[in-house]
Amino acid sequence: MDRKDFYFKKAKSEGYLARSVYKLLEINKKYTLINSNSKVLDLGCSPGSWVQACLKLNAKEIVGIDLKNVTIKDDKFTFIREDINKLDYKKLRNFDIVISDLAPPTSGNKDLDSFQSLKLSEKAFEIAKKVLKPKGNFLVKVFQGEEFEELLKIIKKSFEFCKSYKPKSTRKASKEIYIVAKNYLKKE
Repeated sequence: MDRKDFYFKKAKSEGYLARSVYKLLEINKKYTLINSNSKVLDLGCSPGSWVQACLKLNAKEIVGIDLKNVTIKDDKFTFIREDINKLDYKKLRNFDIVISDLAPPTSGNKDLDSFQSLKLSEKAFEIAKKVLKPKGNFLVKVFQGEEFEELLKIIKKSFEFCKSYKPKSTRKASKEIYIVAKNYLKKE
């Protein structure tokens, strides 16, 4: 991994915690997922660059969940140190958007990494279905693999709009891609 790439340097020079901030900003510019009225749930929020992006986009409220601490201090941001598999959903309701940049520890085995990423993405989708408002949005990172298209089809059934997108700021060799879903068709 070349730590000296353009987006890495840009993030450091602009005070962002990670280069991934540009992925969310680019996706939001194209699809308008987050605005000043948005209540955001950020799954896998460490180190906090997506929280920084949400603050830059002036989101109303951001709740971040991760096993690793996040050092961002802002009145709009609440951090919950928790395993997403053990979340108490009763406390998490009525989000306008769920964003997930969750990634498994990579093993070097592309098939295994893709499978583990897919499982995390499925879990993020399961959480989104429980906490999103009707017409809410969902953004999830996935390592493209054998079962990616199937996950995309499943998510499409729950939203008016759904497609995959690879931001320009993603490294060319990376298998990561994002599923962008808008207007949740919540069944009451």
